[in-house]
Amino acid sequence: TGDDSTLDIDGRKIGFSAESSPGDVPWGDLGCDIVLECTGKFRTVEQLAPYFDRGVKRVIVAAPVKDPGVLNVVMGVNDHMYDRDAHPIVTAASCTTNCLAPVVKVVHEAIGIRHGQITTIHDPTNTNLVVDAPHKDLRRARSALLSLQPTTTGSATAIGLIFPELVGKLNGHAVRVPVLNASMTDCVFELQRETSADEVNRLFEEAASGPLAGILGIEHRPLVSADYAQDCRSAIVDAPSTMVTDGTLLKVYAWYDNEMGYSCRMIDLANKLIAEGL
Repeated sequence: TGDDSTLDIDGRKIGFSAESSPGDVPWGDLGCDIVLECTGKFRTVEQLAPYFDRGVKRVIVAAPVKDPGVLNVVMGVNDHMYDRDAHPIVTAASCTTNCLAPVVKVVHEAIGIRHGQITTIHDPTNTNLVVDAPHKDLRRARSALLSLQPTTTGSATAIGLIFPELVGKLNGHAVRVPVLNASMTDCVFELQRETSADEVNRLFEEAASGPLAGILGIEHRPLVSADYAQDCRSAIVDAPSTMVTDGTLLKVYAWYDNEMGYSCRMIDLANKLIAEGL
């Protein structure tokens, strides 16, 4: 319930607006210090500037931002790089980058990655269509309910923003699949030394119970995508599927709820910014 400018939820009044431009909302007057920019429409420093003109102190963008100086933050991986004086705008990268980066961190720091390829097996989003219709991507022009759709993803190349030594070493694509929720990243890495599936899974277990607790998980049960809906972790390694071929070719499956997991990381990032002072 509520009126034209407030929502009343469990007795708490929350202000809202219905404007198409960030500059049309009196953010400062509303006492808003941080904006979570989740429209997908404003993704450059220039487009985000009106927030600051109206009194906002920090903007967290729920999509990659390519402007120089904007920090792409993956919680648990490179959030230590945040500088409150240098980063009024930060991005929480993408849901798939948040899944991939913890996996890369564990493998690269312990064993070393020479190069690799990833495929995100991803549930439909609002860029997909329910029925066949015009679209600039002819595969996404087809019904997402009826087909597997190979398409693009920038998540693998975005890893270079987090691990500069891997620039040009990782690439990938996406396959949109007709499931309601929960996705998977299929990672294939050529490693710098020989290893085994047991060693790799042990590394993930140590990280999941230690520095990446709550962000990375590992699962030994034979679960399927539906079992990961509403999971707040960024990536959950499917331990039975880990494979090593000829000592140095590694394959890892990592599950993720691309909606819930990413939303949780947005909140974590906002709390970090608040803790470090606005």
